[in-house]
Amino acid sequence: MMKVVDIHSHFFPKTWPSLQQKFGGDDWPWLRHQKSNGSGLEKAMLMKGNKEFRPIYSACWDGKVRIEEMDQHGVDQQIISATPILFAYEKPVEQSLYCAQLFNDAALEICQVNPQRLFAMAQVPLQDPDVACVEASRAKSTGHVGIQIGNHVGLKNMDDEGVLTFLQHCASEDIPVFVHPWDMMAAERTKDYMMGWTVGMPAETQLSIVSMILGGGFDRVSKELKICFAHGGGAFAFLLGRLENAWLHRDIARGKSAHPPSYYLDRFYLDTAVFDHDALQLLVSKMGTDRLMFGTDYPFPLGEQQMGQLIKTAPQLTELNKQKLLASNAEQFFVLPK
Repeated sequence: MMKVVDIHSHFFPKTWPSLQQKFGGDDWPWLRHQKSNGSGLEKAMLMKGNKEFRPIYSACWDGKVRIEEMDQHGVDQQIISATPILFAYEKPVEQSLYCAQLFNDAALEICQVNPQRLFAMAQVPLQDPDVACVEASRAKSTGHVGIQIGNHVGLKNMDDEGVLTFLQHCASEDIPVFVHPWDMMAAERTKDYMMGWTVGMPAETQLSIVSMILGGGFDRVSKELKICFAHGGGAFAFLLGRLENAWLHRDIARGKSAHPPSYYLDRFYLDTAVFDHDALQLLVSKMGTDRLMFGTDYPFPLGEQQMGQLIKTAPQLTELNKQKLLASNAEQFFVLPK
């Protein structure tokens, strides 16, 4: 039996204090729970102000339900992280810090159901790098195994000096970083058919990797930084050739990077939430088997529904490499108990 570690899953607390009452405004997230009929799983509607945002169910907040579903799919350990709607980067920093501490502590509480199988990544108020660094250090001291950040802060990409300051702090303190897309581009053009998630999110992820490369981020941040990007890096692997060609033949396409894009492939990791064997094989061919980690996006409908099966049934992967992707790489990256 292969060990399976899912590094990409999300949570919500069952309840939390009203952020609207505390801070004012009409766009704060909250849960509108549905009345239970005594059968099946509890359900709720995630609200943003008075607008419905997403239906969710009790696996988001109930660690026992989460463990039961992990057992059904043969998932041994799972890392939970906040859903990006909770980041509050657009709010004043003191409000964002309150949210970070609130949801970080809630994540650890969920993990207490089975602290050998459930682990948490924290969030930080990334709009203020100094405050973000302090909260990252606090989170590590309280038991978080890493930090999840959004891939941009307003119009600031990953190569922003403030973001790089935070990443260097994480490198210095050996805090792994997981980059998740959020606040997707072209919102008006992708508002239909869930294109914000199916098109916008992968595009955001690719943009974040490219900005780190061409913006000189990887040249300026210590090689000790452990950083992973969600959703297989979006289209990055597929378009690497285009990026490389532009770098070689157009000086303005080189940005601030000291080397061609392919030089930096050993500086970051990607998760495997790509849902397709050909896409997974492309990631392996570009990134190698030491730089990929299994992630599901559980417990949402756009996540991998048969958790672990994409890797387990990959025709071109050896058993050893399957185990690397399913668990070994994550154990090393996040320093998880074996």
